[in-house]
Amino acid sequence: MIKTPLNAVLGGLLALGALVTTLPAHAGKTLDTIKQRGQLVCGVNPSLPGFAAADSQGNWSGLDIDVCKALAASVLSDASKIKWVPLNAAQRFAALQAGEIDILSRNTTWTLTRDASLGMHFTGVTYYDGQGFMVTKKSKITSAKQLKGATVCVQSGTTTEKNLSDYSKAAGLAMKSVVFETQEATNKAYFAGRCQAYTTDASGLASVRNKEAGNPEDHVILPELISKEPLGPSVRRGDDEFFAIAKWVVFALIEAEEYGITQANVDDLKANSKDPVVQRILGTSEDTGKLLGLDKDWAYRAIKATGNYGEIFERNVGPKSALKLPRGANNLWSKGGFMYAPPVR
Repeated sequence: MIKTPLNAVLGGLLALGALVTTLPAHAGKTLDTIKQRGQLVCGVNPSLPGFAAADSQGNWSGLDIDVCKALAASVLSDASKIKWVPLNAAQRFAALQAGEIDILSRNTTWTLTRDASLGMHFTGVTYYDGQGFMVTKKSKITSAKQLKGATVCVQSGTTTEKNLSDYSKAAGLAMKSVVFETQEATNKAYFAGRCQAYTTDASGLASVRNKEAGNPEDHVILPELISKEPLGPSVRRGDDEFFAIAKWVVFALIEAEEYGITQANVDDLKANSKDPVVQRILGTSEDTGKLLGLDKDWAYRAIKATGNYGEIFERNVGPKSALKLPRGANNLWSKGGFMYAPPVR
């Protein structure tokens, strides 16, 4: 028996490991299906302006919509090749589990229960939120702690319902939940005066106030946030390749903002930038796409289609949009926020 020196064995294993890590990825069955279909199927909120809403011509816009557009641009080279599937809170998870949609991009909170028991993977956080309360200005209520015994409109089948119960019990407020199956019914009940307060994610309250109130100034969103609501897209378990693609498209949008790559300058940077990170993101040096089962221009197309994460935020929900939401926790990590993407390398 010939004995091989240990250092030679270790060297061989390391070389094999290096080879394995640079092999191109298989496309995966979900990506194959999307390409054969020629369309990404995206599950979205039926109507939450700023996040997902369609105009009278059927054109969809919003932060969650742009996530799907960026993904479609990456995998199909066309941000318009999307079938939009509006889903209410009760429908959304079953639709993903059943394969009726490829991705759920619908202001959905990442929780342990959902992540571990519903056959889905959250791909990251696209909006850091928290649950709040909205009341009428004429009520003169300025704090959630003044809502003792109040009736509160809330939608069933959401994290909101449980959070309200937990907060009410912990704070000794004995709030009375008035539960509705759909967001539309919840909206109507609050604005008809059936409840003294409305609770959902603070961003959702801003959207509802802007869209549904006769005069948005007549309604106040109280300062307290009673929960953590990290919102993000999700995909079905069982296809690691598509899971990786969906994650890295969002990461690329965040990293593009960090390195100053915008929808307006992406072509110029692709042609002229000497920054190694910018070159890597835009596919002019290394080909990161082959590791995802895509081509080298995957991130370039996403940024070209929607702009970087900051542009998406500002356009849809930021201070200059109808919702006028501050960047806050959704700013880049380097500017005091939580948005931090693993490096595209």
